[in-house]
Amino acid sequence: MSAVRARELIELLGLRPHPEGGHYAEVFRSPHPQRTDRGTRAAMTSIYFLLRAGERSRWHRVASDELWCHLEGAPIALHRLDGFARQLQSVQLAPVLPPHTPQCTVAAGQWQAACSLGDYSLAACVVAPGFDFADFELMAPDDPLRAWLARNHPQLAAF
Repeated sequence: MSAVRARELIELLGLRPHPEGGHYAEVFRSPHPQRTDRGTRAAMTSIYFLLRAGERSRWHRVASDELWCHLEGAPIALHRLDGFARQLQSVQLAPVLPPHTPQCTVAAGQWQAACSLGDYSLAACVVAPGFDFADFELMAPDDPLRAWLARNHPQLAAF
């Protein structure tokens, strides 16, 4: 039933594959421009983001703050990595019941990765200043942080 619901959401929300993994659709882009050191961006953007069982949001970073909000489905394991301090934080996004939280912020420039802890998970992701693929970076396979992850958190190194 859950795999059926995931396919239903992909169709209903018009989701398409995202380069980091999973499926997404932009649902809002502010008409208000904001100047940044990277150029002019929308003040804020928002997407629906769906991960099915076995799909991962691969290690990536965005040059703006990002807010994840759980909407439906299984909890989401969201991992945040401070590359300079080599500090990893993991949270479970889901309805409010400890140890879960319904939303979590990823700071601008912080590495992040995620996966569904069940058949599927649907989230809303809000980025401010707004998302632009020019500000998006996937972690390279030979990035030194991958070796650090392999030594210290091997279960996350393959994300």
